[in-house]
Parts: sequence; structure tokens; C-alpha cells
Amino acid sequence: MKRIFCPKCDHQLTFDEKKYPEAKALAFVCPACGRQFKIRLKQKNETDYTCGYIRVIENTFGFKQDFPLFLGENVIGRRNKDTEGVDIPIITSDPSMGRKHCIIDVQKNGDDSYTYTLRDFPSLTGTFVGNYCLRKNEQARVEGGTVISIGATTFILHEAGDNPEDE
Repeated sequence: MKRIFCPKCDHQLTFDEKKYPEAKALAFVCPACGRQFKIRLKQKNETDYTCGYIRVIENTFGFKQDFPLFLGENVIGRRNKDTEGVDIPIITSDPSMGRKHCIIDVQKNGDDSYTYTLRDFPSLTGTFVGNYCLRKNEQARVEGGTVISIGATTFILHEAGDNPEDE
């Protein structure tokens, strides 16, 4: 199931994207405000996972979201239509996750591998690597499979070469 939001009132709509062909434009009418809008479904190869990705698992309903990582700083936080400067806007009802909660810095090494460094933005509830809470101005090097918690939401880092379509 895919979640989308009305561009006018931010009302959430859910639909099964598997019922529609790739790259197809779909039209919606928001049940809350009546606004008509269109979206285009991405082709599977449109999302670039060359630097790795994170898989977010919302603890309440087990809803999964995959977000690609890019070279440099990737600011992670709770999706809000008024928040700017977030590279990975997680769709969640978790109020303990900050709008700008943590940062994963991705750097490419000389041997074409990647280094992932995590730090808190700073947030009010902290960023946890496993059961360890990062302190103010502390950074942690993380690898594929690392479980990271921000608020009551968890995500798992997947390194370059991993592809969510393979799972």
C-alpha cells in the first residue's frame, strides 16, 4: 500500500500501487477538501539505491518505508508539510520523532565502498544505535544491518548494493 498526501490540506490517502502499471499517471480527488490532483508512479529503476538506503518500520502498524541515501548529509525527520531542509521525511504519527531528528553522512571511499556516520540533529528524545543513546556532538560509524531508533520509530541501514526490490 502506498500513502500519498493531498497538496492542499495534507489529508492522507492510501491505495494499492501494485494494481497499476509503472509510470502511469493517476488522478485523485481528496475526500477532505475536494481538490483534484495527479501523481505519476515511479518505474522500479527510477529510485537510485547506489549509496544504500534505510528501511523505516513504524512500530505501531508495521508500515514499511524505504528511502535512498545520497552522498553527503541526509537529514532524517518526521514528515510535516511546513518543515524544510529534511532529505528523508518519514511518514509517521510518532510525536516523539523530531521534524529534524538525526543525520546520516554518506562518504565514498577510494575503493568505491561507502562510510556511514550517524549523529543526532539534536533532538529532544535522542538517537539510539542499538541500545546506546548518542550524546550531544557525538558521532557513530554505522554499517549495514544497524538498528537505529528515533523516538518510537525504528529504521535499519542497508549498505550500497542492497536493493529493497530483492527482499
